[in-house]
Amino acid sequence: MSPREAIRILMLSPVYFRLSLSQRWQLVREYCCNFNRSGVR
Repeated sequence: MSPREAIRILMLSPVYFRLSLSQRWQLVREYCCNFNRSGVR
């Protein structure tokens, strides 16, 4: 999953907008890493 795809999904959560910019990027990186590790495509 690309960061752009992750952001599109994460933006659906109201919590996403309460995070700081650095927290958002950390969340995006973790989301992508976990998604890609799971093998789901």
